[in-house]
Amino acid sequence: MRVLVAEDHERVADAVARGLRRTGLAVDVAADGDAALYKARVHPYDVVVLDRDLPRTHGDVVCRTLNEEQPATKILMLTAAGALDDMVEGLALGADDYLTKPFRFAELVARVDALGRRSGRVRPSVLTHGDLELDPGRRVATRDGVDLELSPKEFGVLQELLAADGQVVTTEALLERVWDENVDPFTNTVRMVLVTLRRKIGEPAVIETVRGAGYRI
Repeated sequence: MRVLVAEDHERVADAVARGLRRTGLAVDVAADGDAALYKARVHPYDVVVLDRDLPRTHGDVVCRTLNEEQPATKILMLTAAGALDDMVEGLALGADDYLTKPFRFAELVARVDALGRRSGRVRPSVLTHGDLELDPGRRVATRDGVDLELSPKEFGVLQELLAADGQVVTTEALLERVWDENVDPFTNTVRMVLVTLRRKIGEPAVIETVRGAGYRI
């Protein structure tokens, strides 16, 4: 999944982004409402973790706008206001879920993961190809029952290729879905990850390079 964390407190935003990245997600950060709307219009996010009290453009406005422009994007609203009326109001604005500060990080991750499964891209709960199996929920990938022990990026690339169901996935699409906005679009990082991923998957090889187009399983 690709996630946007819209939070004006830098330490909170950095902590949330780092934690989500450790789970294998591609995460961008916006420090105000204007930046959040701009980035959401540039990148197709699965989930937006949205602080309600954003500067410049208020989080309520961001929520309503995203709900109108990108209904497939799921919104997890964060706020220090934990009263029932505040929660009802946040959900009425179009948020898909609501979490009060302070929160437990494990709960945040679980809620983001649940919202991601409900986003616009419908996928089976377990992706398979022959004896290759990937379970996004448990973050486990196996071949012939043996754990592949993949890095977060290797797992993300394999997930995108399996989800494409035999269709070609371009390098640009992999960068868009697995990496965040800080990646150099001219880097060879995708090729390097595929080298190690192919080695870990082993023989017979299942990832095909389609010259001039991309990769497929």
